[in-house]
Amino acid sequence: MLYSAYQWQSDMIEPLRRAAGLAIAVLRPLRELPGFGGLAPIGAAWEMLARAGLTHERPHYGIGQIRVGGRDIQVTEEVFCATPFGTLLRFKKKIKASQPRVLVVAPLSGHFATLLRGTVQTLLLDYDVFLTDWHNARDIPVAAGRFGFDEYVEHIIGFLEAVGPGSHMIAVCQPCVHALAAVAIMAEDKHPAQPRSMTLMAGPVDTRVNPTKVNALANEKSIDWFERHLISAVPARHKGGGRRVYPGFVQISAFVAMKAVRHARAHRELFTHLLNGDTEKSETFKAFYDEYFAVFDLPEEFFLETVAKVFQDAALAKGELTYQGRTVNPGAIKRTLLLTVEGERDDICAPGQTAAAHDLCTGLKPHMKSHHRQAGVGHYGVFSGRRWEAEVFPVVRKFIQSTG
Repeated sequence: MLYSAYQWQSDMIEPLRRAAGLAIAVLRPLRELPGFGGLAPIGAAWEMLARAGLTHERPHYGIGQIRVGGRDIQVTEEVFCATPFGTLLRFKKKIKASQPRVLVVAPLSGHFATLLRGTVQTLLLDYDVFLTDWHNARDIPVAAGRFGFDEYVEHIIGFLEAVGPGSHMIAVCQPCVHALAAVAIMAEDKHPAQPRSMTLMAGPVDTRVNPTKVNALANEKSIDWFERHLISAVPARHKGGGRRVYPGFVQISAFVAMKAVRHARAHRELFTHLLNGDTEKSETFKAFYDEYFAVFDLPEEFFLETVAKVFQDAALAKGELTYQGRTVNPGAIKRTLLLTVEGERDDICAPGQTAAAHDLCTGLKPHMKSHHRQAGVGHYGVFSGRRWEAEVFPVVRKFIQSTG
């Protein structure tokens, strides 16, 4: 019922949004003519209306080239391998030199992996970059089967196999637990594709440390409550019709509600920029919210199992996490160097939660483990933006170089 109600509302407003888009196309050239400046408030209002909605389509990465050493290098997206639930994307550069291979493990959350566009673009300066590009659950047929915690870990192992031995792995946010579990299992199995290094960035390895509002929300209700109130079946009209999911529109509503004042202020500012014809500032706002409001549905199993195992039970930190019936033992990791990165002002994954990985990786000698706390940044500043490029990335690069 929840998803069907949302779909009905979305269908009802879509014609109005399209009409607003047409009105904008007509008004834009008129505003440039003498005597038509008074149309600015109308044009701004129409544009705000046209943007009043969500999209379920993955935005483009848009990394067509990067600039290195004063010259432009072409970048193309290559499907390296794929399953019904995710694609291993390679951002292939037109260069002859061989570079270290890095697998970036993206969160499976209410947003697409394109949220890591800036992370990938920076890494491309020095590395051959691969990315876990997860598929929207509402587009995955029920016949493809389940996708839970174990299946996510299994995908990481499979993708590391595809990238090949001697690679490096960077996990961002939520999948730090899954990534650490994957490496632990591979270490115990003496898997030849164990990564040379793993960098865990702003991830909830132990949510008992400095719990945040997000952690509190995850623990306020039982798993049964989450299943009854947040899980819904995808409408039959979509490819994943009948699949039970945690809808992206529900998650984005929760995110917006947590910082409602900030988002309301941002949209007032956007209206002002549109009114004043400040194209550069309005485009910056629009680019951010185009990404933010591109929502992604999570498979029911993955959402409920992650909430239970990571956020409620802190199972990995307690030594109670299992993968396909096997206890996950990070102490088995002896070859993969560890770097943890946290943001000083992170109110989603607080300082200390990611660094907890050091106490779990008892098989690594002290010189094989490093930690970096980035001053002055919140959650997203750890892996995107100016501080990531200028201060965090150099730390990551130096760490990877140190592995030889």
